Amino acid sequence: MIAKKLKDYLDSFDVKYVAVTHSPAFSAQEVAALVHVPGKEMAKTVIVNIKGQLAMTVLPANYHVDFHRLMDALQTSDMYLATEEEFNARFPDCELGAMPPFGNLYGMKTFASKSLSEDEKITFNAGNHSEVITMKWSDYERLVVPTIISFSDRPRD
Repeated sequence: MIAKKLKDYLDSFDVKYVAVTHSPAFSAQEVAALVHVPGKEMAKTVIVNIKGQLAMTVLPANYHVDFHRLMDALQTSDMYLATEEEFNARFPDCELGAMPPFGNLYGMKTFASKSLSEDEKITFNAGNHSEVITMKWSDYERLVVPTIISFSDRPRD
């Protein structure tokens, strides 16, 4: 079932979205393949700790965070990949590793990879490992207001 906080938020803004149920999958690449979405349009979330504050990075499933580029863009060296113990309590309505890319709903800044903004749609985990949501990028950007920067590397083979 879609994370309640996310569903209520999208519905409160009358956002049009499609929810698709799939067999359980635990990597963004695997989910993308199951729901027939290009890896570039399947968003994954990676939680980082920046100067003691949790933040959400959102990038295509087939990319990975280039921490040097992210630190340069944010002009800090005080950043690291957050541990599950640090962020698990922030997402009480989500399965670990299936958090939707809505940092604003969970009290954290959201940094989206520039490459995601180049597509018309975005697909992401709906708070669990067996359901995704697809919606217009323009709606996502309007509701989340992410900081869009270039911090992810080229697609993996």
